[in-house]
Amino acid sequence: MLEKTFHLKENGTNVKTELMAGFTTFMTMAYILAVNPNILSSTGMDSTAILIATCLASCFGTLCMAFMANYPFALAPGMGLNAFFAYTVCQNMGYSWQVALAAVFIEGLIFIILSLTNVREAIFNAIPSTLKKGVSAGIGLFVAFIGLQDGKLIANSDSTFVTYVDFRANWHQAGSFALLALIGLMIVSILYIKGITGAVLIGIIATWILGMIFQACGIYVPDPKNGFYSAFPSGVLTDFSRFGNTFGQCFKGFSTMNDKGVFNFIVVVFSFLFVDIFDTIGTLVGCSEKAGFLDQNGKLPHIKGALLADACATSVGAVFGTSTTTTFVESASGVGAGGRTGLTSVTTGLMFLVAMFFSPIFTAIPGFATSPALVFVGFLMLSSILKIDFNDYREAIPAYMAVIAMPMFYSISEGISIGIISYVVINTICNCFMKEKKKVTVLMYILAVLFVLKYIFIPR
Repeated sequence: MLEKTFHLKENGTNVKTELMAGFTTFMTMAYILAVNPNILSSTGMDSTAILIATCLASCFGTLCMAFMANYPFALAPGMGLNAFFAYTVCQNMGYSWQVALAAVFIEGLIFIILSLTNVREAIFNAIPSTLKKGVSAGIGLFVAFIGLQDGKLIANSDSTFVTYVDFRANWHQAGSFALLALIGLMIVSILYIKGITGAVLIGIIATWILGMIFQACGIYVPDPKNGFYSAFPSGVLTDFSRFGNTFGQCFKGFSTMNDKGVFNFIVVVFSFLFVDIFDTIGTLVGCSEKAGFLDQNGKLPHIKGALLADACATSVGAVFGTSTTTTFVESASGVGAGGRTGLTSVTTGLMFLVAMFFSPIFTAIPGFATSPALVFVGFLMLSSILKIDFNDYREAIPAYMAVIAMPMFYSISEGISIGIISYVVINTICNCFMKEKKKVTVLMYILAVLFVLKYIFIPR
């Protein structure tokens, strides 16, 4: 049954590897169960209802990915998109959260249409092969940067923006937290070097247990006000009676969506749409390149199913009561653990369903346990940079721009935009003065212009 559905042998994998990969992806994504309610509740939404909506949207989207495309990618409400929802649309622009959900719902419908009409597939295929490799490596750095943040290994600096943690200044919180993250990274690295199956997942669990020991011994002392939470679960079961506070509320937003003008609402819809499109494409490019899914022409088979799964999850997630649901870059952790088929996604999706009932347990997974996985997966994805021909400057420089832009701008879509703009500008000018011509497609010109217009008109 599983072989017939997911073609495990054809993809060089087995049930055990796929299950381990699915668990690994979930463990690295589980932070969204705590973070998403925290961000969206600032709009006045019920935090428990958001948590349930997050689990349902993630489960639905990830299962769609499994059965529509047979890829090991997981979906959840996207970071950045939820912040745009809460802080820009609701707080800065003054829209109610119901209207913001209506905008997400409409964006998902547009997304579905674009997926069915091959527009998004054409965009994916238009990106040059070298730039795709740069995107994959850039995502690796981006994921590693997120991991370093989650593990408190880097801290804010007024003079240099970021710096390393001062272990002595706050030993019982930041210091011990960062030490646990470093120990976890060593555990994952050594297990992976030794060829242990499920090295990343084992590393997460081992670090979590070690953190509990640190806390029990008084080495690590939780301080929730400053973001240092207990390694022990605070409860067991979820209160489902509050789900009605967000379910279906997007439809109530349609009655007031024109209060601030049709044009402003359209801008909101297309802001969600633009970021979602290129975050998804970037994640698919990066993870697919690393997993070896791209064909010799740099195209992704079954991409329409993957894009359609993402689009459907966005609209359904809005009905449940959460911001844009998108393909998660943490899917790379499952790919790094050997995941190659939709069985990995099924495992991750079902874990979100289980987490919905026992959310206090899963939200207790601390950052010091998951950050090593993200940092290590960043290393695995960075290897794509070795496939770039750095002697071909016209190809390599745009790829380089994409690589550095993703972690520096803290956005996959911004990395793609900088890479595409650089590619179009460099090669257009070089074509005018050099004998060797490089083809720049019409679609690439259109994308470059759209990205420039985005920086001018779309609010951050």
